Amino acid sequence: MLRRFFPTPTDDAPDDTATTPSAGGPDVPTPKPGEPSLAALPIAGFTRRRMAILVGALLVSWIVFVFARQVSEAAAATSRAEAMIVSNSQRRDQVAGLERELERIADRRFVLQQARGYGLGGPHEIPFSLEAGAPSLRPDAPGSFSVRLGAPTSTSPLEHWLTLLFGPGD
Repeated sequence: MLRRFFPTPTDDAPDDTATTPSAGGPDVPTPKPGEPSLAALPIAGFTRRRMAILVGALLVSWIVFVFARQVSEAAAATSRAEAMIVSNSQRRDQVAGLERELERIADRRFVLQQARGYGLGGPHEIPFSLEAGAPSLRPDAPGSFSVRLGAPTSTSPLEHWLTLLFGPGD
């Protein structure tokens, strides 16, 4: 491959001030006195080598861009997969909780308790309900806390036994 060396400005440029018509070619104009001669300067243009370098640079930058895009898409897919793993573990816990709740609801004791809330009980049970404006029970009413077994009492155990054996003493 041949390499051209262009003359430097300090080199002696050939004296081409005279114009001679060439055979069958255009006339080269003579420079005016006081103007530098531009014949010795190289022409800045696109050579095959520069075009090849430009195309190569564009190709390399396109490959780098495509590779960077693929890497970013892979990183995004990895983060989505990690989010799905966390979401799946949360869903697994939620499903386990719902299965436990389903087992509790399907239990016979729970069904009977809920049926009693709607007034449906066993064959020997007497359904009852209180009216909406019913007054509250007295503190010593049957079934209240004050008369239940083990409730604190103000009477001594002896008085309690006597009341049980002989009845209330008025």
